[in-house]
Amino acid sequence: MLTEVTRREIERIFAVTDALGISREALAIPLRPRPGGGLRRMRDGRIEIVVDADDLEGFLARLQEQLARLP
Repeated sequence: MLTEVTRREIERIFAVTDALGISREALAIPLRPRPGGGLRRMRDGRIEIVVDADDLEGFLARLQEQLARLP
């Protein structure tokens, strides 16, 4: 189980978001992962990406598809 989000995980998220043309300034990535993780658009328009504490690899594999569906 992942207990904190480090630079390593953030760089892996950036690899996905950079490929989609999403600005890093448009992201908020909390440093505390949660079981299941999640994505949401915040009131200020930024995208919050909460890393899945239990399945990082699966989370990263689904991230591109989930970002594409985000309103």
